[in-house]
Amino acid sequence: MANVSVALNRVKLSNGEILAYREREGGSHPIVFVHGNMTSSKHWDLVIDEMDAKYKVYAVDLRGFGESSYNQRINGIKDFSDDLYLWTRELGLKNVDLVGWSTGGAVGMQFVADYPGLCRKLILQSSASTRGYPFFATGEDGLPNVNKRLETIEEVENDPGKTVAVQTAYNTNNRDVLKAIWNALIYTHNQPNHALYEEYVDDMRTQRNLADVYQALNIFNISNQHNGLVEGTDLAKKISVPVLVLQGDRDYVVSSRMAEEIIEDIGTNARLETLVDCGHSPVIDDVTQLVQKITSFLEE
Repeated sequence: MANVSVALNRVKLSNGEILAYREREGGSHPIVFVHGNMTSSKHWDLVIDEMDAKYKVYAVDLRGFGESSYNQRINGIKDFSDDLYLWTRELGLKNVDLVGWSTGGAVGMQFVADYPGLCRKLILQSSASTRGYPFFATGEDGLPNVNKRLETIEEVENDPGKTVAVQTAYNTNNRDVLKAIWNALIYTHNQPNHALYEEYVDDMRTQRNLADVYQALNIFNISNQHNGLVEGTDLAKKISVPVLVLQGDRDYVVSSRMAEEIIEDIGTNARLETLVDCGHSPVIDDVTQLVQKITSFLEE
């Protein structure tokens, strides 16, 4: 869509946090996009432009990202989910369709499980598993040591290969390091144009909760089993709405096994579809294919 206005608004929640959100003019069918780690609502811009005019499109900045506040540290994914609930209440939103990318997928699953009746359909794009996303210690070779999973927030904060490296790049505006990370793991085949990439890097550096998010994913588990660190809450079985799991066939961040775990834990109301020739950011790899998958599912 061309020449459609997108406003960046803010609303104060009853818990004292302020959530910023993008809102596209027009449309009546509400769809809410929830971003992942190292991003914000800014990273949905190409999708927002592509969505049909009949949709009332929102994209939120989670607490500690983008233009949202970070007054109280989050202790888990549920804090993001609770914020999202308060945000929908402030805006009077009901019967929404929800799209969660990566960490945003975990937020979406927690939200739907905790607040039944508010979400019509859930789309999980390159999502963290129902059993979380493990945080492993950095080995002597600089790679994750899959035999040593970190357990505490303090350990995660001090991990040199991931947390310290990324946080230092944020703090020093080392754009080359941030781009190198994204090019190695996310923009492996396609990249945004130069100007947009610079905007995305600026946006990455607004994050104030890096270690907290890593640990929130590490301890997230709504399955009915132990995930290697914590017991599951078994909340996945409460997700009764239709769920579409979208997984890129060359996603180097979220494994195909994680997508399968979501299907296993949610059950028959969830289904898995492949995004062909896409990595962890189908927004950049093939936004047309992504939007087609989203809208086809919503219109079923």
